[in-house]
Amino acid sequence: MEGEYVPTIGLEIHAELRTRTKMFCDSKNDPDETRPNVNVCPVCLAHPGTLPVINREAVRHVLKVGIALGSQLADYTEFDRKNYFYPDLPKGYQLSQFEYPLVSGGELAGVAITRVHLEEDTASSIHDDATGATAIDYNRSGVPLMELVTEPVITSAEQAGNFARELQLLLRTLGASNANMEKGEMRVEANVSVGKNGELGTKVEIKNLNSFNAMERAVRYEIDRQKKVIERGEKVLQQTLGWDDAKQATFPQRSKEGSADYRYFPDPDLPSLKLSELPAFNSSTIREEMPEVPWEQRARYQALGVKPDDAETFIREPALAALFESAVEAMGKEDKGVQLAANYIGNDLVNILSTIASARGGTGSDGGAMAGRRDTQQRDTGMITEIPISSHNFNEIITLVRDGKISSRTAKDLLAIYANGELSAPDLYVKEHDLLQSDIAEKLEETIQKILSQNLPAVAEFKAGKTTVIEYLVGQCMRELRGAANPAVLRAGIEEAIAKL
Repeated sequence: MEGEYVPTIGLEIHAELRTRTKMFCDSKNDPDETRPNVNVCPVCLAHPGTLPVINREAVRHVLKVGIALGSQLADYTEFDRKNYFYPDLPKGYQLSQFEYPLVSGGELAGVAITRVHLEEDTASSIHDDATGATAIDYNRSGVPLMELVTEPVITSAEQAGNFARELQLLLRTLGASNANMEKGEMRVEANVSVGKNGELGTKVEIKNLNSFNAMERAVRYEIDRQKKVIERGEKVLQQTLGWDDAKQATFPQRSKEGSADYRYFPDPDLPSLKLSELPAFNSSTIREEMPEVPWEQRARYQALGVKPDDAETFIREPALAALFESAVEAMGKEDKGVQLAANYIGNDLVNILSTIASARGGTGSDGGAMAGRRDTQQRDTGMITEIPISSHNFNEIITLVRDGKISSRTAKDLLAIYANGELSAPDLYVKEHDLLQSDIAEKLEETIQKILSQNLPAVAEFKAGKTTVIEYLVGQCMRELRGAANPAVLRAGIEEAIAKL
């Protein structure tokens, strides 16, 4: 029976950290460098006689993550040599942490954390399918890499995806990593097993997961594959699998290694660290420097009356969050304009920016054209990097609509106008173009009479009981008045005028 099978999932997530230099040398840490083997030195190329030096900022980044997760921070830590041989590993071992990680325990998005530790990244292997040759680019070799390991408590692909997205968001909020999966700055590996009748199954590891959606598809596929293997009376093999996105299937890569295969031992060239004795790693000082974490931001936004979807958009798009924060600061938390600002940013402004980007042939940072109000939970990266309207002009537009001086339609039009280029101050602009609702009061009756005379069949339908036709008449009046009217006032005026006919 389907219910007898229980999937157990654990994640191992690597994230390249944002630092000026690499983990153990002073070579530049630049993920955007396209020229091969530019940011290299004798240390990250493993020349004999060189000595590594620990990157202080990388350690601080991991400690910040640990504090955010509510984890236990190590007092004593050391670096170990993880021994294995591969062309992209110049030393023949990787400097990592085994017995004494920087961070232990904690929780994120309801998932328990086992550990978070520091290590160095490998070089990049570049394969030429035409010739079959493989070249090595050492720009990435030695880049500081954070590895986070969860407890095997995840039970679905969706839960795994939500956790990984929340971690990406946390890393960006802390400034610890850009965590762009397309660039390989964040890499997810999933350990999946399927047990029957309460027993744990055999664990396999899935690699080559370069997006959250790919990870979810791979986990679903592997759960289904293991169920079928068990149903056939066969054993699931413990192995490392790759994910073929084109075939939508996993494939064997190699047998799964255990920790003994790596022959860990403390690195003799690096000092162990007693963190309590080092002022740079004082947890209280680091905590004071940390920004508001995503779940705190969500709670604060929702307390301001921001809808959950809009709150999520702001958290994942810092440029939009900054615009909203300016509105809160300008108007005050209790002002009804704050909720108006959230609505106009989360809906109208996002759609306006999408239209502008499409017209200019722009794309988001995830490689696709900005898709308006696309589900931010499905994004691997943020998309909006710049808001082409000043916070001052945005706040003035919101104030005008809040005070009833302009209609909602006029506010939307103004956002589009100002997003395409700064003009005079909004309060001057609406006066110059007769958009103030108070200035058109005299025109309402004249406009209503004109529209009714041009739409006598609609008037007859309304009199016959088809009351919904009034929305059409309101729309015609709004068009005539270029949106500078209050729809409720128009609706009442139309009903009164029809009653007199």
